[in-house]
Amino acid sequence: MTETEVYRAIVTTADIDHLGHMNVGRYMGICGDGVFAFQALLGLDHADIRDGRQISFAAVHAECDFRSEVRVGETLALFMSVLEIGNRSVLFRHRMTAGLDARPVFDARLRSALMDLRTRRAVPIPDDIRARLEPHLAGPAA
Repeated sequence: MTETEVYRAIVTTADIDHLGHMNVGRYMGICGDGVFAFQALLGLDHADIRDGRQISFAAVHAECDFRSEVRVGETLALFMSVLEIGNRSVLFRHRMTAGLDARPVFDARLRSALMDLRTRRAVPIPDDIRARLEPHLAGPAA
């Protein structure tokens, strides 16, 4: 499987909910941060998103598995790969680990459409972005 690490941080008290573990919203926030880091690798950096082509991936569907609780002080790492490349969308895999033993804590598949930020509609994935996505393709068995 071709994965890319796109996020690493320490869990803080701000990430914890009243149940004493990382809040579900924080998992999704980390995935969102990871997508922007991954997009930069694809050539969709901040300048291109804001002042250039004005396109970006936007999540349209998510399936998530929470595998282990995450607590304050643990180190998190998020890895991304590509499961499918469509005409206007990509199925991304997000795999999160915690601690020095890198235990699996979260696994998600997020379908994201490439959105034209001016029209707010899905657009075909340009050839240059598609070419940069393909090396990250892990296939459906991931």
